[in-house]
Amino acid sequence: MKLIRTNRGMRSVFARVLLVAVLPVALITTVSSADTTTTTTTTTTTPPTVTAPIVLTAPSDIPGVPALPYTGVSASPFTIPATMSNLTVTPDQGVSGTPVVITGSGLPDSASVTLTWSSNNATWVADVEPNTVNYMGTSYAKTTLNMATVTTSATGGLSFSTKAPSDFGGVHDIYAVQNGVALAHGGFELLRILSVSPRSGPVGTPITITYTSMGASLYTGGASVLWDNHYAGEMMGNWTRGTASITIRAAGTPGTHVIQIGNAISYMYLNVIQSPIPYTNGGTVHFTVTKGNNLPAPYITWPANVTPTVSQVTTMSSANLSPASTAVASLSLKSGAVLSSSVLSVTGLTGSGTDTLLWSTVVGNRVNCASTCWAFNSIPLGTATVTNGTINQKITIPDNLGGWHVVQVLSGTTVEAQVPFYVKESIVPFMNKSGKVISMGVATADDSDTASALAAGQSGTGSYTFKEGQEFTISMKGVGWTQLDNTLGVDYDNSYMGYGCGFNSNGYMVIHLKATGGVGVHVIDLFPMLYSLSPSFANTPYGMVPVLSSSRDYPGLALGYQVPTVHFAIRIVK
Repeated sequence: MKLIRTNRGMRSVFARVLLVAVLPVALITTVSSADTTTTTTTTTTTPPTVTAPIVLTAPSDIPGVPALPYTGVSASPFTIPATMSNLTVTPDQGVSGTPVVITGSGLPDSASVTLTWSSNNATWVADVEPNTVNYMGTSYAKTTLNMATVTTSATGGLSFSTKAPSDFGGVHDIYAVQNGVALAHGGFELLRILSVSPRSGPVGTPITITYTSMGASLYTGGASVLWDNHYAGEMMGNWTRGTASITIRAAGTPGTHVIQIGNAISYMYLNVIQSPIPYTNGGTVHFTVTKGNNLPAPYITWPANVTPTVSQVTTMSSANLSPASTAVASLSLKSGAVLSSSVLSVTGLTGSGTDTLLWSTVVGNRVNCASTCWAFNSIPLGTATVTNGTINQKITIPDNLGGWHVVQVLSGTTVEAQVPFYVKESIVPFMNKSGKVISMGVATADDSDTASALAAGQSGTGSYTFKEGQEFTISMKGVGWTQLDNTLGVDYDNSYMGYGCGFNSNGYMVIHLKATGGVGVHVIDLFPMLYSLSPSFANTPYGMVPVLSSSRDYPGLALGYQVPTVHFAIRIVK
């Protein structure tokens, strides 16, 4: 056991860093924490263009979220007098699952009292507009839950045995309450756990990092992930009650590599021991990259498929929608990549004839704009014959922006029916002259300024093999335009380089990279990120960096967005 002496307020504490091998390939690090918040804080701003920011509700079906602690029932309001008895909590700190005994004395004899547990809620804030979504920050709020109802002894004693729950980390107040008044007070400090599995493997091996009991406040709710002192991204647990589970991939030469987790608002707070929150000092583990020369194939990791909690769909507008229409539209396929097909079915139309089909999207950008950065735009999908008030028509999804779009059915200029479709991001295939796929997403760079090269984003011939220093490209389709899906953060060998954007190029994103790091296999990973540069909203933390925990904790999930993590690899040869 390694003890690090720190100072918190008026008393000294010990931040414990405990390394315990629990599996042949796993390690657990326990770190003292006291993540606590005393007020309700929303880190948002309201510039003139923002109408009504929404404090998002987490989807109820996110997998692996710990249940609300103890009974899960909110405690009734109670008053806290100036003087109270003390509750003794033994031990007074520990990790989730630690056996805990709460004792007290001097309470009413043979009386029923309620024990309460203080906790928090954490979530994201967004401004949902008809034609976009703006990222507006985070929101935190204290809450109090009932632990249990206990009966005191004939002499006013109390004893209750329990286990520390899975919850946000830090100090949790415990009160004994009767008739709306707190009679006694104690507390328990929930400590952090860091686990990494596996502990060895060749380049490209997925590594799961789980960090529990993170905080529910701006300075304690995020953690930075470093690989050999290179920043890989941010992990958070707003919607997972302080537990973040992420995956990065093994990279680099064979040998020992260092994974470091530490307190961060995006980037690591390197002297956190000297900060007001010294108890969030993270942990370090080692990973051994073993020999291996296999080249991992490109693949996409999709976030959890959850039920959105916001009903408004971007580009779903009531403009020109006939108030008298009773038509109902549906699609056989409700989401898919560009150029995929779906069958549009419409019932309840009046009469017969030919209707126009339109694809509702937007056009514009966030860079060269003044008062209007983008506007609604329509792409023709052809026409459809109305037979006995119905339409049954196959449509092809345009090769354009990703995210939410709407298929509209028009009679003249009147919209009779509309139905949303979600365009998912996809990897661009590169083919040879015979039509055979030779690479997915990865190609040489063609820096010529010919029309064909510029139209292809200056991507050249498909290949996974390059020489040291050679320029290469990675190509994606279906990138969106909102601040939740217009950019992807790029990690090269777990080192964050920058980002690519697909808005101005209608969802077609081609990023240019250099093959570096020596002979061998190198990994490139694209992660969701929260775009927060322009328009510039104040107080939008955690923006412009890879959100490694986006599969379960990302504001887009509440709006039905499926922003993926995308994995590539290249081989450098002499």
